[in-house]
Amino acid sequence: MPAAYFVVRATVTDAAKRPAFDAWYSREHLPDAMKSFGAQRAWRCWSLSDPSLHQATYQFADQAALERAASSDHMKRLVDDFNRDWPEVTRTRDLLLLAEEVTAT
Repeated sequence: MPAAYFVVRATVTDAAKRPAFDAWYSREHLPDAMKSFGAQRAWRCWSLSDPSLHQATYQFADQAALERAASSDHMKRLVDDFNRDWPEVTRTRDLLLLAEEVTAT
C-alpha cells in the first residue's frame, strides 16, 4: 500500500504574527496532531516564494489510515482549536496518495 499524506496550507498574512504562529504550531499543534492522528511523520515548511504561506504535511501508512484520521473526532477538535487560536489564518487541506517515489542514486 502506498503512503498517504495530509497537507495543510495556512496563510499568515500579518508578518508580525508569524513568529507566534510558528511557536504555537511547533510547541502545541504539531505534537497534538501527530499524537491524535497517529501519523508516522510530520514536517512543516515556510514558503520561500510567499513568506505568508506555511505548510504542514503528515504522513500515514496508507489511505485507510489517513481517512480514519481525517474523519475522526480528533480532526474536528484540532480544527476547532486552530480556529479559536488563529481565526484570521485561512487554510486549505489536501489528502494525497503517493503515486511515485524516486531517490537519487
